[in-house]
Amino acid sequence: MKIKSYAAPAAGKPLEFYEYDAAPLGEEEVEVTVDYCGLCHSDLSMIDNEWGISSYPLIAGHEVSGRVSALGESAKNKGLKIGQAVGIGWSAKSCLHCDACIRGNHSNCESGATPTILNRGGFAEKIRADWQWVIPLPEALDPTLAGPLLCGGITVFKPLLMSQINAMSRVGVIGIGGLGHLAVKLLKALGAEVVAFSSNPSKKESILELGADEVVNSRDAEALKAQAGRFDLIISTVAVDLDWKPYFDALAPEGKFHTVGAVMKPIQVAAFDLIAGDKSIGGSSTGSPGELRSLLKLAARKKITPKIETFPMSKINDALDHLRAGKANFRVVLKADF
Repeated sequence: MKIKSYAAPAAGKPLEFYEYDAAPLGEEEVEVTVDYCGLCHSDLSMIDNEWGISSYPLIAGHEVSGRVSALGESAKNKGLKIGQAVGIGWSAKSCLHCDACIRGNHSNCESGATPTILNRGGFAEKIRADWQWVIPLPEALDPTLAGPLLCGGITVFKPLLMSQINAMSRVGVIGIGGLGHLAVKLLKALGAEVVAFSSNPSKKESILELGADEVVNSRDAEALKAQAGRFDLIISTVAVDLDWKPYFDALAPEGKFHTVGAVMKPIQVAAFDLIAGDKSIGGSSTGSPGELRSLLKLAARKKITPKIETFPMSKINDALDHLRAGKANFRVVLKADF
């Protein structure tokens, strides 16, 4: 069987129509017909080989919603049905038998969870993943909006789980883009006090509409200084280097600074900025299949959805240029039109 897709022929090159011969479906695999696929900055990083792990031709895309079209022999008794609405996020495979997987922490599989992109991603008419990473979509969740939750959504949801955020928590979010706007919505649904740090004052009203209680201009040194000692958790979603000290100062005692943005430079922090107040710094990647299921159930129940704009997949290079230029509002979703 041949599968149609759009692939990068080399690092940084425009995507081209690419058709490849699919291998026989693996016993643990599920084949999904792609209906929608979100765009993520990680797709750009992989297309450009910024992380040094890409191989070409590369089919990116890892925020997929679609329908089950085939089941491997061992996947047939796992509760998934032909035609069922499902999603696939950043990961496509994990070993299932290491200590991390047995604990339900599949995203930290000791063999390395296989990224969906390296397994051939969602810029295609069909995609495959092992059954545990194929996440059922709740009926109340619009498939058009589901894809960004499976990467952007889980990326900012996991820190909330790790820090046990609740209605008593005060949380700051740095950067209100594709990740940050979902963080604000999730925090609002959990009842936390949410303060958004944004470098773009023109976004203030739209950020407040997302559910933020307050918006702080991150370019205003005095406004940052006024936040000292306030937050139980600060989540940074940005992929650029900043002056981090004001944010460590903004943590309350025992507060945590948590990065999910792939900043390529070391994050500079003086030891006493952590020692004073028992503060800590950490990070996380994506979530486990169980965490993904929990997120989608919460999103369906609380009506947490990304703000999106759509492009036909045949216009994928226009969509990628739109994202590169920083014009996405707030997330771009491709509609398959093969």
